[in-house]
Amino acid sequence: MRKFFGQLIVTGVVLASLGACQTIDTARIKNVKETESTKNNAVIRCVGRATCEFERFDKLMVVDSSNHHVQRAAIKAGIVRLNGHSLSDPNALYLSVPPGQHEVVIRFYPISTDKAESLHVIHNFRAKQQYSFKMFRDRSKQKGSLLAVSAPDPLCVDLIQEKKTIRRFCRPYNVLTGLGEFVEKKL
Repeated sequence: MRKFFGQLIVTGVVLASLGACQTIDTARIKNVKETESTKNNAVIRCVGRATCEFERFDKLMVVDSSNHHVQRAAIKAGIVRLNGHSLSDPNALYLSVPPGQHEVVIRFYPISTDKAESLHVIHNFRAKQQYSFKMFRDRSKQKGSLLAVSAPDPLCVDLIQEKKTIRRFCRPYNVLTGLGEFVEKKL
């Protein structure tokens, strides 16, 4: 019986410490203050049903892919902001970045948190603009052989500036390999 209670206490301490890390990160992100220089920043968000995380902004790691924790360097850099009240909310983070050409790496989880789809985007972000990345399945009617039509619908991500879609990236399903890369489509 002592062994059981000992294991229960250890499990409780571990769970409490994991929750404390998230609470500390949430508090640190909430304490990021807007300055004169950040008022001209571009805002980058994830929207839609699929959960998404910002993996990297230029060379700065934002969210670790193994434990899904926000990196302290990203918080110290002041680019991470909180959408809701907690980091456990879906799409809780957004980025406030200086204008200019930057690379953003985003991980989407369209099915489960076990399988991520990564998208690398280089874009010239403009000052005082709102940008959103939205993942969806392209449900347009496909023509061709039965094998081609039976493949899953392509996974697409729209880059939306303010309320206008400015870029679209789609990942078609390759019937032979089962793999595909995100490719930019003309709008």
